[in-house]
Amino acid sequence: MVKEFLLSYTKLLVNNPEDISIEIEEVDEGFDEITIFANSEDIGKLIGKEGRMINSIKTVISGCKAKGGKNYRVNVKASE
Repeated sequence: MVKEFLLSYTKLLVNNPEDISIEIEEVDEGFDEITIFANSEDIGKLIGKEGRMINSIKTVISGCKAKGGKNYRVNVKASE
Protein backbone atom coordinates (compact mmCIF):
# COMPACT_ATOMS: atom_id res chain seq x y z
CA MET A 1 0.00 0.00 0.00
CA VAL A 2 2.74 2.48 0.95
CA LYS A 3 4.90 1.59 -2.04
CA GLU A 4 2.06 2.03 -4.54
CA PHE A 5 1.09 5.38 -3.03
CA LEU A 6 4.65 6.71 -3.07
CA LEU A 7 5.24 5.51 -6.62
CA SER A 8 2.14 7.22 -7.99
CA TYR A 9 2.59 10.41 -5.93
CA THR A 10 6.27 10.95 -6.66
CA LYS A 11 5.74 10.39 -10.40
CA LEU A 12 3.40 13.39 -10.37
CA LEU A 13 6.08 15.65 -8.89
CA VAL A 14 9.04 15.00 -11.19
CA ASN A 15 10.04 15.69 -14.81
CA ASN A 16 11.33 12.13 -15.37
CA PRO A 17 8.66 9.82 -13.89
CA GLU A 18 10.10 6.77 -15.69
CA ASP A 19 13.21 7.01 -13.46
CA ILE A 20 11.29 6.71 -10.18
CA SER A 21 11.63 3.48 -8.23
CA ILE A 22 10.92 2.62 -4.61
CA GLU A 23 12.64 0.10 -2.36
CA ILE A 24 11.35 -0.88 1.06
CA GLU A 25 13.76 -2.67 3.37
CA GLU A 26 12.72 -4.10 6.72
CA VAL A 27 15.40 -2.94 9.15
CA ASP A 28 13.96 -4.66 12.20
CA GLU A 29 10.63 -5.68 13.67
CA GLY A 30 8.14 -2.84 13.17
CA PHE A 31 10.55 -0.56 11.30
CA ASP A 32 10.99 -0.16 7.52
CA GLU A 33 13.33 2.04 5.53
CA ILE A 34 11.90 3.45 2.30
CA THR A 35 14.30 4.65 -0.38
CA ILE A 36 13.00 6.68 -3.31
CA PHE A 37 15.32 6.54 -6.32
CA ALA A 38 14.92 9.42 -8.77
CA ASN A 39 16.77 11.12 -11.60
CA SER A 40 19.41 13.47 -10.21
CA GLU A 41 17.56 16.42 -11.79
CA ASP A 42 14.42 15.59 -9.80
CA ILE A 43 15.86 15.10 -6.32
CA GLY A 44 15.46 18.80 -5.50
CA LYS A 45 11.78 18.64 -6.46
CA LEU A 46 11.20 15.69 -4.16
CA ILE A 47 12.96 17.36 -1.24
CA GLY A 48 11.46 20.82 -1.86
CA LYS A 49 12.41 24.17 -0.41
CA GLU A 50 13.70 23.74 3.14
CA GLY A 51 12.63 20.07 2.97
CA ARG A 52 8.93 20.88 2.91
CA MET A 53 7.96 18.36 0.21
CA ILE A 54 9.81 15.42 1.75
CA ASN A 55 8.41 16.35 5.16
CA SER A 56 4.87 16.32 3.78
CA ILE A 57 5.53 12.90 2.22
CA LYS A 58 6.80 11.69 5.61
CA THR A 59 3.67 13.04 7.28
CA VAL A 60 1.41 11.10 4.93
CA ILE A 61 3.50 7.96 5.41
CA SER A 62 3.27 8.33 9.19
CA GLY A 63 -0.51 8.05 8.76
CA CYS A 64 0.09 4.53 7.49
CA LYS A 65 1.67 3.73 10.85
CA ALA A 66 -1.73 3.96 12.49
CA LYS A 67 -3.08 1.34 10.12
CA GLY A 68 -0.11 -1.02 9.82
CA GLY A 69 1.74 -0.34 13.05
CA LYS A 70 5.14 0.14 11.38
CA ASN A 71 7.52 3.05 11.61
CA TYR A 72 9.08 4.33 8.39
CA ARG A 73 12.22 6.26 7.48
CA VAL A 74 12.18 7.91 4.02
CA ASN A 75 15.33 8.59 1.99
CA VAL A 76 15.77 10.09 -1.49
CA LYS A 77 18.70 8.99 -3.66
CA ALA A 78 19.80 9.46 -7.24
CA SER A 79 19.11 6.49 -9.49
CA GLU A 80 22.10 5.04 -11.28
